[in-house]
Amino acid sequence: MSRIPTPADTAAAPEASRPLLDAVNKQLGSVPNLFRIVSNSPAALEGYLSLSGALAKGKLPAATRERIALAVAEINECGYCLAAHSYLGKNLAKLDSTEIVANRNGSSTDARAAVAVNFATTIARRRGAVAGGEVQAVRDAGYSDAEIVEIIAHVALNTLTNYVNEVLGTEIDFPVVEALAA
Repeated sequence: MSRIPTPADTAAAPEASRPLLDAVNKQLGSVPNLFRIVSNSPAALEGYLSLSGALAKGKLPAATRERIALAVAEINECGYCLAAHSYLGKNLAKLDSTEIVANRNGSSTDARAAVAVNFATTIARRRGAVAGGEVQAVRDAGYSDAEIVEIIAHVALNTLTNYVNEVLGTEIDFPVVEALAA
């Protein structure tokens, strides 16, 4: 049970959040609990959706965005986001089970994507305090300056949702994911 109310449906959300939730429903075919709980603050919902929408138009492919989301959720121990991004990674980004486990472990079976995921985990673990050489390694792997900025932004976006879900105890409405073996 969440620590603050999760509106049962769009009609139960604050009025200013309703058009935003309707847009989510139109895009996804449902309104996951994350969106409904964030809708308690129309400003927070708008901010989250705006950043998420803008980054979806960026240079990073959907598969890499999901890989980063899985790695960051694992670091932040966010059960909701692990469940959501395992589902999205498999069903939308077409990541296989081996790839999802690699992502959760901070890597990838794809050499280029592994560099981005590793960089994202370094950012998350060190709270942004990375060395210049680590940025150069990402550039050396063929990532543009725009893509480097987007990797950072995806770490921040996913940290936001991880924190919302962990602080508020968002009820998981995706297939639950088991913890990785130690």
